[in-house]
Amino acid sequence: MTHFSDKTFKFLRALMRNNNREWFLDHKGEYEQHLKAPFQQLMLDLQPELTKISPHFRADPRGNGGSLFRIHRDTRFSNDKSPYKGWQGARLYHARRNELPAPSFYLHLQPGSCFVGAGIWHPEPPTQRKIRQFIVDNPNGWKAAAHAPAIRKRFDLESDEMLTRVPTGFPKDFAYADDLRHRNFVMVRALADADMTSPGLVKLLVKDFTTLAPFVDYLCAALDLEF
Repeated sequence: MTHFSDKTFKFLRALMRNNNREWFLDHKGEYEQHLKAPFQQLMLDLQPELTKISPHFRADPRGNGGSLFRIHRDTRFSNDKSPYKGWQGARLYHARRNELPAPSFYLHLQPGSCFVGAGIWHPEPPTQRKIRQFIVDNPNGWKAAAHAPAIRKRFDLESDEMLTRVPTGFPKDFAYADDLRHRNFVMVRALADADMTSPGLVKLLVKDFTTLAPFVDYLCAALDLEF
């Protein structure tokens, strides 16, 4: 079965041209039919497969409090007051996410900018330091989790936000010193819009999540979480 269609992308493109409350309310049925409901169904279809990868992660289809991000933007601290996002994302989260900082699997749907990934985004400084120290203390595990050919053939370590130098207190001659400069510890891979509308989407995502599993497992170990 397919989850998304060309109408999914058509709706998001139209939303970006008409990013206001009146237009959205007039077209809310399209949002529910072509974007939100298919994403919820995708979470339902992924959960049994995700459990095989790790019993501690959840693909939660609930409309509120589940895996899906809200379509509404938080504009309180932004100069851009557009009320809606031009994308829909889902975080397949760790069961203990409310107890401890935790990595997650992630899927992002946006016209021309779809991607799949996993890791921990914008962790607080104590969490960053804990991960960095774990990498220094367990370099062979980091090599296997983040630099093995199986993962690096498909995924890149996100590098948009990096320190200019190795953080204070960590060895500059460490084999993976550049990795310590990362603020986020995230692996990502771009997807084509056609991947999202393919009947093979679940199979594709299961393959990607399986490939990402050692990386997520390593981050769980660094943060004292089960995998």
